[in-house]
Amino acid sequence: MRTARDIMTSPVITLTPETSITQAAETLLAGRINGCPVVDASGRLVGILCQADLVAQQKKLSLPAVVTLLDAVLPLSSRSDLDREMQKIAALTVEQAMSLNPKSVSPDTTVEDIATLMLKHSFHTLPVVEDGRVVGVVGMMDILRTITGGK
Repeated sequence: MRTARDIMTSPVITLTPETSITQAAETLLAGRINGCPVVDASGRLVGILCQADLVAQQKKLSLPAVVTLLDAVLPLSSRSDLDREMQKIAALTVEQAMSLNPKSVSPDTTVEDIATLMLKHSFHTLPVVEDGRVVGVVGMMDILRTITGGK
């Protein structure tokens, strides 16, 4: 049975929280990749930045719906959701735009489990973490290559 170790891309292109949004976009475009793990100085996974996080900067800000009750205005969504959306739109660094607490897999995770996780959560990129450090990345293209017998 094939595992992440068999199909992952390594070494990994990573970003740091301090990387500028412009440089991050250039990295994704140059590497023709959907996303990058974001690591701290010791190589530990702190987030992930995907194309969708960068595209979010170009979208319209959706104002929360409100209800008026006895002269009070009550929001129907969390203020923190609006704050996070505004932060992503105005992001200047990867830290401001990245998704926190990303899912990851171990090198021994089976391809079937990786595919299930990707489909269940609509992930296109999953970091492979061993001993707390990013050692590879698995993307949907890596899964597709297993169908043709590649890598």
